[in-house]
Amino acid sequence: MEFITAQGVEIPALGFGTARFNSNDVCQQAVEVALETGYRHIDTAQMYGTEGAVGSVVSAAEVDRDEVFVTTKLNDDNRSRNRVLDSTKRSLEELRTDAVDLLLIHSPNETVPIEETVGAMNELQDDGAVRHVGVSNFSVDQLCRAMDASETPILTNQVEYHPHRGQGELLEFCIEENVMLTAYSPLNVGSVMDDTTLAEIGNRHGKTAPQVALRWLLQQEMVSAIPKAAEHEHVRENFDVFDFELTDDEMRRIFEGMDGLSDGLRERLGL
Repeated sequence: MEFITAQGVEIPALGFGTARFNSNDVCQQAVEVALETGYRHIDTAQMYGTEGAVGSVVSAAEVDRDEVFVTTKLNDDNRSRNRVLDSTKRSLEELRTDAVDLLLIHSPNETVPIEETVGAMNELQDDGAVRHVGVSNFSVDQLCRAMDASETPILTNQVEYHPHRGQGELLEFCIEENVMLTAYSPLNVGSVMDDTTLAEIGNRHGKTAPQVALRWLLQQEMVSAIPKAAEHEHVRENFDVFDFELTDDEMRRIFEGMDGLSDGLRERLGL
């Protein structure tokens, strides 16, 4: 396992996502396989309806709770102070834990001031119910507002990021500000399977196109990835990305044609 250090916090660089499962049983079995395989970062959300499945597995696992980094997210309608406090209490009950490692705002919501939402999240930190806070689907400007509103560091911004969707401006900002960029849908809902460049690079390393996509993300500064898989073979395959490295030329080939890469970011990425 590789780790990212953001704001002085060490987080497993590769996590396991739990969105869009057909049932809690399928989710529970997949999370069990993920922990057995070696994943130590599990991502869920109030919106997903999988907090209960995650909590059931993590609480019963042979792995100590302290070794598993658990992330959940506030629903869009849980942004006022009272709703943040009440819904997080319910999330902790579902997750069967006294504290969640990371609580995110799932997406921007202009109906409630960011200061109120983040303030309530900070209260939860003061009470020991939440260890770290962050956001998801925020632009650079929105991330700046959240950082200004929070008494504690914003640990991450979780956004869609993969070889078919660039995040150049945000990535550059996150690197500069020591904020982790967490890539959800890192395999573009499986479409990277058909990427001929990824497949060609993978053949050189004895790896699949999805494994190359994940390796590409993990070799970028301040980037983590949370692939989701229901099939147990794919859960294990996605974790098998720590025994090879892409060359600088291979990294460049995947970045080719991606919009939003400034000269400064290209230099930092060695492009």
